[in-house]
Amino acid sequence: MTRDAAAPLTGGALTRSRILDAAATLMTAVGLTHTTTKQIAREAGCSEAALYKHFRNKEEIFVRVLHERAPQLSDALERLPRHAGDERGPAGHLTEVALVAVRFYRRAFPIAASLFASPELLATHRRRLHELGTAGPQNATQHLAAYLEAEQALGRITAGVDPHAAALLLIGACFHRAFLDLFFDSEAPPGALRPESEEEFATETVRALLDGLRPPGAP
Repeated sequence: MTRDAAAPLTGGALTRSRILDAAATLMTAVGLTHTTTKQIAREAGCSEAALYKHFRNKEEIFVRVLHERAPQLSDALERLPRHAGDERGPAGHLTEVALVAVRFYRRAFPIAASLFASPELLATHRRRLHELGTAGPQNATQHLAAYLEAEQALGRITAGVDPHAAALLLIGACFHRAFLDLFFDSEAPPGALRPESEEEFATETVRALLDGLRPPGAP
C-alpha cells in the first residue's frame, strides 16, 4: 500500500512523516550541506528534540528521504528478477525500470549533489548506509543484471552479452537523462533532449538496448 493510500497518520508517525517531507523540500532547494536539523524541525513544525526522537542525525534523515520520498527505484529493481520469463517480457519490465530510474535520479540529484563536494560527508554517508543496512547505489545495476541473467538462461536474451555491462548501459542512460532534465530546467534548446518525453526516452532506450540483446530470430 502506498503512503498516500494508507490510513491517515497520527502521533509520532505523523511527526516523522512531516520531518521527512520538510527535509525533502529543503534538501531539494538548498542541498544536503546547507540544510540543518534546526531548519528541518522549523519547516516540519516541531522541535529539534522531537526530530531527534525519530532520527539520529541529518545523514539518517537524508537516507530515509531517498528511500521513502523519492520514486522507489530500489523496490522496482528488487522485484525484477522474480518476473523473468513472464508474459510481459524484457521490453515491458525494462521500460518500467527506465521510467522509475529517471524520476528517481531527477529527484535525488539536487539532494545528493553536495555529498560529492565533501569527501568527509561522503564517507559519513557511506558509513550510515552500512549502519542502517541500506543498499548502496551499486544495487541498481546488480539487481538489473540478475534479471538479465535470468532472461539469458531462458533464451530470451542472447548469451553473448555481459548482463552487467547491459545493466550499466540502461542505468547510465537514465542517470544522464535526469542530469540533462535538471541542467536545462524546462529551457532545453531544440534537439537537446531526444527523445523529448520521458516515456519516449524509456521506450526508445530500451528498444535500442534490446536490439543488441535479442537472440537471432527472436520476436
